[in-house]
Amino acid sequence: MKKKLTVILTLAGILGTTAAVGAEDLVEKVTGYLQKDVKILVNGQDSKLTPVYIDGKAYLPVRDAATQLGYTVNYDEANKEIELDEAADLMPASGVIVSVQAKEDGNTRIELLGSTWVILTVDKSTAIKSLDGKTLTAADLKAGTQIDAEFGPAMAMSYPGQAQAVSINVHADRSIKEDTIKEVKHTDDGWQVQLGDNLVLNGGKETRVMTSQGESVKWEDLKAGTKVKAYYGPFETKSLPPQSPVFLLVVQAQAPVTGTPKMSPETAQEYRNLAWAQVKEQASHITTKQDEAAVQIVSSNEVGVLASTDEQKKLLADVQAANGNFVTVTYSTDQNELLGPLTVVFDFNTKAFIGFNARR
Repeated sequence: MKKKLTVILTLAGILGTTAAVGAEDLVEKVTGYLQKDVKILVNGQDSKLTPVYIDGKAYLPVRDAATQLGYTVNYDEANKEIELDEAADLMPASGVIVSVQAKEDGNTRIELLGSTWVILTVDKSTAIKSLDGKTLTAADLKAGTQIDAEFGPAMAMSYPGQAQAVSINVHADRSIKEDTIKEVKHTDDGWQVQLGDNLVLNGGKETRVMTSQGESVKWEDLKAGTKVKAYYGPFETKSLPPQSPVFLLVVQAQAPVTGTPKMSPETAQEYRNLAWAQVKEQASHITTKQDEAAVQIVSSNEVGVLASTDEQKKLLADVQAANGNFVTVTYSTDQNELLGPLTVVFDFNTKAFIGFNARR
C-alpha cells in the first residue's frame, strides 16, 4: 500500500535558508539534540539510526528511517510531497562476477555466477559498497570480484535471466586461473584440486563447483584432465606448489571435435609408450615392434572397448555420452587368426587408459 506524507518545510529545504526569510509563516526555526546513547531497534535489530530530540520528542531522518522500515522514498517537487512506497520484493544473489561489459548508454553489464546465473545492469541508481561501508562505483567491479547483490523486482525471462541491480556489496577480488586438473582428492577438510604443476586449491563447504551455466557439479565427478576455471584466493601460501582456498570452480565444456583430429608424431609415440606398459604381459605373443604399432583417433562410438574398473567404466560412459574420441594403439599377435589383433584404448582428451577392444 502506498502512503504519502506532505512536508510543510519543503520551501526552505529546497531553496535554502535564505529563502526562509520571506516565508515566516511556513518556516519555524527549531533546536534539537542528537541523542547518541539511544538505540533505534527495527525487528529487534540495531538500525544504527540516531534520533534527534526536539522539545522532548524524538525525530528520525525520513529517508534513513524509511529504508530501515522497508519503504522507498520519492520526492514529488511539483506537489511538495514525500511519497513512501512499500519496498518491492528484491531477489538476492551471491557469487563471482565472471564478465563485465561497459554499455554505450553509460551503464555496466555484469554476469554473476554463484547462487544463481544472472545478467545484471548496473547504473547510477545502483548502490555499490565495500564491506567496510565505503562507496564504490561500477569501475570497481571486474571479473573475479566476489559480491552479494539484490536485483529486481522485475526480471527478463531470458537465459540467463536479466535484471536491474539495486544494491551490490563487494567482498573481495578473487584471482582467476584456467587450467586442466592434474589430480583430485578428498581430504579431512574437504577436497583438494591440483591444477597442472603450479597450484593446489583447497575446497570447503563454501566452495561452489558448477558449469558456466550455473549447473551444480559434484566433486566426485571431477577427474584428471577436466578443464576448469578457478576463482581463488585472495591469498596463497609460499609453498611449492602454492596452495590457496578456492571460492568457485567452473567446469569448462569440452569443445566437440570437428573433422578429423590431428596427432603429431611425438604424441603418437607417447601413446605407443603408454600402450606398451599395458601389454607387457602379452609381449611374447606380439609380433608388431613397439615403435611400429598403429595409432589412430576414432569416435568413441566406433570401438567395442571392454573397461574393467568402475573408474574406467565411468570414463567410457562420459566420453561416449559427449560423443568424444578415443585413441587406439593396435598390435598384431601370433593369435590374430584366432582372436584378432590386440588393441589398447585411451581417452583422447586425458590419455587415460580405458581398456582393450574386444577380440573375436
